Amino acid sequence: MPIRQSFSWWCFANRGVEAVPLLKAAKEIGYEAVELLPSELIPVAFDEGLVIASHQGHDSIRKGFNDPFEHDRIVAELNRNLDLAVRYRIPNLIVFSGDRRQELSEEQGIENSVIGLTRVIKAAEQAGVCLVMELLNSKVDHGGYQCDRTSWGVEVCQGLNSPNFKLLYDIYHMQIMEGDVIRTIRDNHSYFGHYHTAGNPGRGDLDQSQELNYPAIIRAISETGYTGFIGHEFIPKDDAVQALRSAFELCNLP
Repeated sequence: MPIRQSFSWWCFANRGVEAVPLLKAAKEIGYEAVELLPSELIPVAFDEGLVIASHQGHDSIRKGFNDPFEHDRIVAELNRNLDLAVRYRIPNLIVFSGDRRQELSEEQGIENSVIGLTRVIKAAEQAGVCLVMELLNSKVDHGGYQCDRTSWGVEVCQGLNSPNFKLLYDIYHMQIMEGDVIRTIRDNHSYFGHYHTAGNPGRGDLDQSQELNYPAIIRAISETGYTGFIGHEFIPKDDAVQALRSAFELCNLP
């Protein structure tokens, strides 16, 4: 079966197409889902027949679970967004490690993250929602971000040991940090709950100007038995609807 495709709203919105026509166009192309929508647009997307593949679980990429002083705030925000996820059947809420700090070792960051996530994971399990910690690059876009390697995120997964906590494997970000994308997917797919795409370099379209071979990557993901969504999160260089169409067709493998 072809991979189920979604797209991140922030990349394609406000680029010459109004909200409802953009959602309608995506549905007509074949997209099943959209993600990271403003909350007020979630009912609109539902009316257009689109699933909400993911939603932000808490504020701030830079201040996340590796900082115990942030745990009370994050847990409160996650509990509110779990209610939203249940209401709209959103399968994934995205969470973040936060940035490194001088006094914080890699091991302590993992331990702090497990401690904080433990406070909310039972609620996620009861809600049937997966918390996915996003892997981001700290080289180009998110300097200092701690969950910038697959191995770091896997240790958090192992420490928490819950089917409702996994990683958001962002192919663009991990190409920058690690490369070896297909092998990483094959070796670690049991820890990956969601995927994002973008071209590298430049976070642009999935076209011939970038270095990632997306048909081969999509095929590798499909071969793992993955049944979730792959979300396109790139900045289109031209027409947003045409960029969505091109990405969908490239990744719509038999």
